[in-house]
Amino acid sequence: MTPIRKTFQYGDQTVTLETGEIARQADGAVLINVDDTVVLCTVVVDKRATEPKDFLPLTVDYQEKTYAAGRIPGGFFRREGRPSEGEILTSRLIDRPIRPLFADGFGREIQIIATVKSLNPAVNPDVPALLGVSAALAISGAPFNGPIGAARVGYKNGEYILNPAVTGLGPDSDLDLVVAGTEGAVLMVESEARALTEEVMLGAVLFGHEQMQVAIQAIRELAAEVGKPPLPFAPPEPEPALDDAVSAFTGRITEAYAIKEKMDRHAALDAIRKEIFEQLAGDGEDRWPQPKVYGAVEKLEKTIVRGAIIDGRPRIDGRDTKTVRPIYIRTGVLPRTHGSALFTRGETQALVITTLGTERDSQIIDALEGERREPFMLHYNFPPFCVGELGRVGSPKRREIGHGRLAKRGILAAMPAPDEFPYSIRVVSEITESNGSSSMASVCGTSLSLMDAGVPVKAPVAGVAMGLIKEGDRFAVLTDIMGDEDHLGDMDFKVAGPADGINALQMDIKIEGITKEIMETALEQAKAGRLHILGEMNKVISAHRVEMSDYAPRIIELKIHPEKIRDVIGKGGATIRSITEETGATIDINDDGVVKIFSVQRSAGEEAKKRIRLITADVEVGKIYEGKVVRLMDFGAFVTILPGRDGLVHISQICEERVQAVSDKLKEGDVVRVKVLEVDKQGRIRLSMKAIAEDESRQATE
Repeated sequence: MTPIRKTFQYGDQTVTLETGEIARQADGAVLINVDDTVVLCTVVVDKRATEPKDFLPLTVDYQEKTYAAGRIPGGFFRREGRPSEGEILTSRLIDRPIRPLFADGFGREIQIIATVKSLNPAVNPDVPALLGVSAALAISGAPFNGPIGAARVGYKNGEYILNPAVTGLGPDSDLDLVVAGTEGAVLMVESEARALTEEVMLGAVLFGHEQMQVAIQAIRELAAEVGKPPLPFAPPEPEPALDDAVSAFTGRITEAYAIKEKMDRHAALDAIRKEIFEQLAGDGEDRWPQPKVYGAVEKLEKTIVRGAIIDGRPRIDGRDTKTVRPIYIRTGVLPRTHGSALFTRGETQALVITTLGTERDSQIIDALEGERREPFMLHYNFPPFCVGELGRVGSPKRREIGHGRLAKRGILAAMPAPDEFPYSIRVVSEITESNGSSSMASVCGTSLSLMDAGVPVKAPVAGVAMGLIKEGDRFAVLTDIMGDEDHLGDMDFKVAGPADGINALQMDIKIEGITKEIMETALEQAKAGRLHILGEMNKVISAHRVEMSDYAPRIIELKIHPEKIRDVIGKGGATIRSITEETGATIDINDDGVVKIFSVQRSAGEEAKKRIRLITADVEVGKIYEGKVVRLMDFGAFVTILPGRDGLVHISQICEERVQAVSDKLKEGDVVRVKVLEVDKQGRIRLSMKAIAEDESRQATE
C-alpha cells in the first residue's frame, strides 16, 4: 500500500503524480495533485484478444464530483446526474491528443475515466486530467506512443503566462489556450482569445509546448519505475496480394474522386467499393476478411487523393490549395424570428437563428465551483438529413456540444458588454447541409444572424478550416477543407476571428505532431481565407441593424433609489403585479435599484417606465399635481397625487367661497388639480385647490 510519487514544479504550481495505493486493479491508475486540485485517472484495457480493427474502440469519460468542492448536488436525488457540457468538453479535450498515439490496428476496447476528487478554484482540472491520463497510459502497458504533456497559456501585456490561476478571458488575460503534445511535436490546441495576431497565437502554442517538457520528463521517470510490461500486440501484417488486387481499381477510384458533387461522388465510390467487396471479401482462396479489404481500399483512396495534392494537381472539387469554395449569404430568412441568416459555403450550409430575451432567460450553470448565469448561449444541431442519411434525432451528442462550444469561442470576444446590450441571447445553428467545416459555417452564420437581430457586435467574425497532407518532408496545407479531405488528411486546423485577429483556434493532429513551419503556413493561409469570407459577408451586412425586428423584445433600463424598491413592488407584490398586468411588460429589479423593463411593444415599456417614475417620485412642496379624489370626509377630501401617495385637501382649501359640506363641491372619482402646501416629518401631505385659484388670480392682475 506504499504509494510511488513523482513531484515536479510546473510554473507556479506544484504537481504530484502518485500510483500504487488507489485503484490497484486498473491497468493504470494515477492520482494527480496540482495545488490541491486532485484528479484520479484510470485506464482499463479489455483483456480479451481481438482481431485488428479499422477504428480505435476508445472511450474517455471525465467526471466532476460535487464533494470535490465541498458541495451537495442540487435536485431531488441529491447526486450527480448526466454529464454537464463542461464535462463533455473536457472528455473531448482528453480524447483528441491521445487517440492518434495508439498503435494502428489495436482492437481492444480501452476505457479511460478521470474523476475530480478535490478542487482548488484557482486550478482548472482539465490540464491536470490530461497529465494524469497521460501518466496512467504510460504505466498501463497499452501500446501508446506517449507520454504527452499539456499546458494552459495566458497572455497579458505582451507576456505569456504558464497555467494562469484564473481561466477564460478577462482583465487577467487576453488568451485562454490549452496545448497538448509529445516531446517532439504539438498534437492539439484549444483556445479562446481576444483578437490576437497570428504571431502571438503561434508563440503561445510554442511556449506551451516548450514548458510542458518538464511534465513529460516526470511521466517518463514514473513509467520507468512502475510501468507494466507492454501488452502483447502484433501490428497487422501487410497483405501485398490484397493491395495488388485492390490496385486494379485505381483508375475507376481516381475517376470517382474527380466528381465534384459530394453525393454523386459518394454514390460512385460506394458502387466501386461494393464491387470490390463482392470480388475480394469472404472465405476461400484469394479472399480476405472484409475489415482487411476495407482497410486496403481506404489505403488506396488515401494514396490517390493525397498523392494528387502533394504533386500540385487540383483537389477533389477542382480547387487549388488556397481557394475558398463559393459563398452564398442571405439574412432575414425567417419572418418572425428576432434575427436569422443562411450561410452557404460550397456544400456546407448553416441556418442560424438569434433569439433575444431578458436577464431571467439566461442559462443557470451549476458548475463544480458554484452556480453562475450565462447570458449568451450558442447551440449547434447536426440532423442526419444534412448528410443525406437516416438517423435518430434526440439530445445533442458530444460532437454537437463540442462544435457549438468552438463556434461560441469564435464569437464571444466580439459580443457587447451586458451594460451596453442588456439582453440574454440564444443562437441556434441548424446545419442543413454538410461537406466539411460546419462549425466554421456556424461562426459565420452566427455573426450574420446577430447583426440581423440588431446585436451591436464589435466586429463581424468569420471562421475557416484548414487541412494538411504530409508525406515525408513534403506537405500541402489546404484552405477550407471538404469532408473527404478531412477524413483522408492529417490535420483539422480551425481559425475564427475578425479582420484584425484571432478569437478562437482549434487544432487536431492525426499524425504524431507537426512542425512550426506547417503551423505558420496554416495560420497565414487561414488569415487570407478568413479575410476573403469576411469580404463576402460584408457585401450582405457589415454592421448590426439599427432597428430590431418588430417581434424582438425591448428592454428599458432605469435607476431608482434602493429605498424605493418596496414602493414599486408593493405589499405582497401587488403594485408591480398590477403594472405588469395592465401594461403587458415584464419588470426585473435588482438590489441596487436597477430596473429593467422588458416588453414586446415599446409603448408598453414606456407606460411601465412612466408608472415606476411616478411611484418613485418625491412629492415637491409648491408643485401642482393632477389627482383623483379617493375618499370624502366631513373635514375634507383625500386625493391621490402619485401612486401610493394621498394628501388631504381641508374643507377650507377646496374653493374660495365657504362650503357647508365637502360633497357640495367634490365626489369620489373626480380628477382635480391640487397644490402641495406642506409635507410634514411624518410624510403627511397637505393640499389645496384654493391656492391654485389664488395664484392664477394674482398672475392675471399682475
